[in-house]
Amino acid sequence: MNDSTKRWFKLAAFFMLLMLLVQTNLVNVSEAKAQKTKELNIENLFNGKDGTMVLKNVKKDDIYLYNKERSIKRFTPESTFKVANSLIGLETGVVRDEYEVKRWDGVKREFEGWNRDHSLASAMRESAVWFYQDMARDIGNEKMQESINKINYGNKDISGGIDQFWLDSTLKISAKEQVEFIEDLVKEELPFQETIQKTVKRMMIQDEQDEYILHGKTGTRLSDMGLGWYIGFIETDKETWVFAVNLNGSGTEAKTIANEALKQMNIMKEDK
Repeated sequence: MNDSTKRWFKLAAFFMLLMLLVQTNLVNVSEAKAQKTKELNIENLFNGKDGTMVLKNVKKDDIYLYNKERSIKRFTPESTFKVANSLIGLETGVVRDEYEVKRWDGVKREFEGWNRDHSLASAMRESAVWFYQDMARDIGNEKMQESINKINYGNKDISGGIDQFWLDSTLKISAKEQVEFIEDLVKEELPFQETIQKTVKRMMIQDEQDEYILHGKTGTRLSDMGLGWYIGFIETDKETWVFAVNLNGSGTEAKTIANEALKQMNIMKEDK
């Protein structure tokens, strides 16, 4: 065997060893990711209704999951889209800040809390659909589509109408995608000004205790009350967790499930 052949064999052996090491490392990385996903045993909280919950520790990347199959199935976001809509409205300047008021048009709607003037913050709190429909019309199709594409929101389909597409219509998103969206908001990594992301996170506060601050938004398909959402995040002294729940029920039910699951996980600790 001449020197040239020896060098060729050594080179081939080196590349084979390199490929083996790369493959082994990929397997280890894959196994590590798999180990970070754990089952969330909360079937009893759904009372026989089909649903899912995705819960993620932002710092450690640990994911707890109930009903994996449903967690990647897309549904209309309903009023949980108010989080994205608020970001887009503020970024495009159609609302100046969370205190800017839109006048009620005098039309009586199904929830008494909607039938008055609202600011962006109070419309989020009361989930006043008319306010966000009006804001979406001000944003317009072009800017709305551009923003939806930038944040890669679900299937990005707003063809159902500028003031309807998120309400039992064309826009759809999964629980897993909701968690990814909220995590980006928590980290202030969405393509919006940091001050705007901070504002929307502040608007989402629903419960502030010594032990934790809970940020969230419900959503309910009002046509039949057959789809409910609760998305958000909870901050504790040491960690931040993001979550999304949906089920064949109401947003109120989804919120109750999320709160109970957070208590079971000892994340939402009661004040002593």
